[in-house]
This record gives sequence, C-alpha cells and structure tokens, in this order.
Amino acid sequence: MTDYELHETSGSPIKAWTRDVPVEAKAMQQLRNVAHLPFIHRWVAAMPDVHWGIGATVGSVIPTKGAIIPAAVGVDIGCGMVAARTTLEAKDLPDSLKNVRKQIERRVPVGRGVHRDVPNAASAVWRKLERRFDEVRDQSARIAETKPGRQLGTLGGGNHFIEVCLDEEDRVWVMLHSGSRGVGNRIGQHFIAQAKKEMEDELGSLPDKDLAYFREGSQRFDDYVLAVEWAQDYARANRDVMLQSVLEALASDRALPPFRVEGTAVNCHHNYVTRETHYGESVFVTRKGAVRAGAGELGIIPGSMGARSFIVRGKGNDESFHSCSHGAGRLMSRGAARRAFSVADHEAATRGVECRKDAGVIDEIPGAYKDIDQVMANQDDLVEVVHTLKQVVCVKG
Repeated sequence: MTDYELHETSGSPIKAWTRDVPVEAKAMQQLRNVAHLPFIHRWVAAMPDVHWGIGATVGSVIPTKGAIIPAAVGVDIGCGMVAARTTLEAKDLPDSLKNVRKQIERRVPVGRGVHRDVPNAASAVWRKLERRFDEVRDQSARIAETKPGRQLGTLGGGNHFIEVCLDEEDRVWVMLHSGSRGVGNRIGQHFIAQAKKEMEDELGSLPDKDLAYFREGSQRFDDYVLAVEWAQDYARANRDVMLQSVLEALASDRALPPFRVEGTAVNCHHNYVTRETHYGESVFVTRKGAVRAGAGELGIIPGSMGARSFIVRGKGNDESFHSCSHGAGRLMSRGAARRAFSVADHEAATRGVECRKDAGVIDEIPGAYKDIDQVMANQDDLVEVVHTLKQVVCVKG
C-alpha cells in the first residue's frame, strides 16, 4: 500500500499524502488546475496540511520544466522557519514569563513595525544584500519604494510568530516564523502582474489565470529568477537577525542564567522556488507551503498556537520530490475562525502559554487548524521526528 492517495487527471497525476486528513474541494480543484499545465514534471505532490490558497494550493509541491509560475511562489517569498536550542532548561525559567515576552516585543518590531534605521546587528548582513538589491530595485518603481534595510529583523503580521519552547527533555528552544516582508510582497505582486501581462493572449487557455507563467529563456524569466533568489536570501537573513535579537532579549533578562546556543540553528524556507534534480532531470521545484526534506536534512514543522511543533529529519522520499508539510494547515478561513470561536475559547486553548489572549488573535486558535498529530502521522514516510517542541511563550505578528 502506498502512503499517498493517487488522483488521476487528464493532465499529470496528483500524489496526495492526505489519508484521514480533510481537504476542501476547492483545494483539490486548484491542484487539478496545476496538474493540467503542460510543463509539470511527472506529477504534483500534495502534503497533508494542504488547503486552498491565493494563487496556488498551500501545501503543494510543483515541479516544472522550462517554466516558473510566480503566483505559485506567491508574495510571501522565502517565508519559513528558524529554530535554535539553548543550554537553558525549564527549571531556569521564571514562574511568570510575561517579562520574557515583553523583552522580545521590545527588540523585534511586529505587525507593520519597522526599525528606525538598519539595526547595528544587521548592518553587515544588509550591506551584502544591498549590493545585489540594486538590480532588483530597477524592476519596478513600487519595489524601489520599499525600505528593506529597515525591515530586516522584523516579524510582520498574519500567522508569523516568535516562540520560546520546551522540548521532550525540557530544554529551551527559540523558534520563529517569518519571510521577506514588504519587499518580497512587492516583488511577488510585480512579477505576478507581469506574467499575466506577458500571457495576455493565452490566459483564456489556462485553467486558472493565476497560473500565468514565465518561459525559461525569456527576459522576464531571468528577471524573476534574479529577484526571487534575492528575496529568498533576504527572508533567510531576516530570520537570522531576528533569532539573534530574541536571544539577546533572553540574555538581557536578569531572571535567566547565562546560556549559549547548542549546535547550528535550523533555518528552512517553505514558500519558495529552486532548481533541483529529480528523476535524473533538472527542474524547478516550487514549494508553496512545503519544506524540503532531503535525506538527512533537518526541517521545522510548526503546530498551531497552543499545539506541538516538530524538528524533523528528511527521508529523501523521491515521490514527494524530497518534501514534507510546513505545518498543520488551516482547517477554516480567518473569518470563519473569528465567527466560530470566542476569546474564552482562545484562552482555554492557549492555557499555559504566555501570549496575547484577545480578539485580535482568535483566527490563530488551534481549532482553526488541522490536527498536527494526524498531519505528522500522514507523513512518516517523508520525515522522522527528531525533537517535539511545546511553546511556553508566543509573540504573534
């Protein structure tokens, strides 16, 4: 018996790791639309957290030959996770973690917050990125208007978060989720519009106009690859800078003993495109809400606010194109979650977690997401769990 469900289409097949996990009909239709494109390499893979998304299905892995779909990558280019284990233990934490949360919030701007200038901790990183940004800036006036230096080391909003967690041995971890901020959004919007403009005469033949693409060899294709690679590097750097800021926030708390980071931080994208070799051919792999899980590679699969998260090691499953899920996956829209749950529900679901307990974060309640344990059970052929984390502090964007 295979670990995935096979869905045949009149185009390429879909292999979905979704047994016993709910999948909306409109998400399956999005997957079928992608599978009908003529340049799909072998099949489309769907992870167990799959759900409908803007542009393309969240939780999908799309291998393509000779083309890239900008809307499949989306506008949160390079969004992903970073996590690091410290030498702190649960016994080192104070009874009240409110000051820990406040220290983090003081050092890391959230929501639409930005730094007044490029922070000192990010200056060397920004200098390297800035030299390459000149070519990206020239792509559009709206990209040129952004201030990516001031946003380096900021969290953003939506489902982005910073957490302090405990693992199965009560060791303290720092974990966070963010991407390429405003500049990545502008890059994504610009090239999605350009793809539609370039394919204006052909949009009617596409199963979905959001699947407009650039053909390899065209100038727009080259421009997009340059810009998206820069945005992905910026996103990774943004997480690294924030991680350092959070560690500094913890170090400044007099209630905590001195500590250090153990080992190397795990930093992985889950919204990106890259060139890889699969089944002997060089292809572009777009992971829209999916993490690379090559043999031995470490990744991060976060649960929802109040649920468990996992540090995983990839098994290099060829049929998933060396991929796994990027989280639990939404079960309901943000609007539906706000209608279905109350502040009291949120307080109960996040009991024991130092976090916001107000109406502004109800849409991130665990009940709005799929069961992370079932999601993990559905992909035991894709990854193995290395560490299980449970948050004790959560800062939401």
